[in-house]
Amino acid sequence: MKKIKGTKIKASSANLNPCFCWFIAAFCSAMISLCAGCIAKTDNEVVVYSALDREFAEPILKRVGPELELRVLPKFDQESNKTVGLVTEIIQSKARPQADIFWNNEILHTLRLQKLGLLEVYRSPAAEVFPSQYISSRDQWHGFAARARVLIVNTNLINDPDQMPDSIYDLADPKWKNKCAIARPLFGTTATHAAVLFAMLGETDAVALLTDIADNAVVEGGNKQVAIKVARGEYAFGLTDTDDAMIELNKANPVAIVFPDQKSDQMGTLLIPNTLSIIKNGPNPTRARMLVDRLLAADVEEELAQSQSAQIPLNRSITTKSPAVPDSLSLKIMDVDFERAAEQWDQATKIMTQLFPVGN
Repeated sequence: MKKIKGTKIKASSANLNPCFCWFIAAFCSAMISLCAGCIAKTDNEVVVYSALDREFAEPILKRVGPELELRVLPKFDQESNKTVGLVTEIIQSKARPQADIFWNNEILHTLRLQKLGLLEVYRSPAAEVFPSQYISSRDQWHGFAARARVLIVNTNLINDPDQMPDSIYDLADPKWKNKCAIARPLFGTTATHAAVLFAMLGETDAVALLTDIADNAVVEGGNKQVAIKVARGEYAFGLTDTDDAMIELNKANPVAIVFPDQKSDQMGTLLIPNTLSIIKNGPNPTRARMLVDRLLAADVEEELAQSQSAQIPLNRSITTKSPAVPDSLSLKIMDVDFERAAEQWDQATKIMTQLFPVGN
């Protein structure tokens, strides 16, 4: 049936048992797939899912990767999905995670992953120089490089300092009816802001304030739209983030940035940090820890502070000022328990959907 010469074997497939042929084919296919998987991943490879815009995160990852002898593979969110797409992907791949690190720019979705048990426990040595409110109580995320929730004011329409809005409560003031704007608080940092108000004020007072704002302010699709339309003079002022406000200020548009609620009897300005977290059961946890440690170093926050995103450093040892907050050391910051705010997310979203319905 067969002839053996050296290591060569000739055989007629017609004489082989069909089951044996199937077994050999299946075995070879499995081995090829296994080997391909081994080749695709290397010990120095770290996959980073980044919700921070590519233009700001990518240069940093390209710079620090070679320092650590790491091959950093970033995946960025789509503008149309904004964070939610990456979070959904992490949840859907929980049985076999593809990412090592999640770099998020919107903290409550990080806390959503924590609640689902999808984040690894790790406390970086670098955490010691950050305020405790920006570090997970469960050691599952680290906050750094924040955006502030600010009022952007058109200085052509409001040029009297005594008339300048200075609180988020001004969005509910009837004298500004249809002259101020807010992004719909169902997505992004405005949704986070709403959940924080539920945690800070309690549901009754938060609903009362947000109901008044819904009746008084014009609702836009996002923070960027609010900033642009205030700069154009379509609104006197609006609530937005520092990065969007800084874009309009740097264009020399007639706008001013006001950090709200700075008086002694007011709640302070909300800072929303970027967060770094390690995905549970990710492909390379050891190298992921190395990269998290490096990204929490002072020079990274300094670079983000000086970039067009104008992030506000949270590292207490940093003296570099963000152009968004020239007097950041004296800024009154809202004292937030983000984990408590995350617990308010579902209830806040349900009520916000009623108060700020899509299509209105």
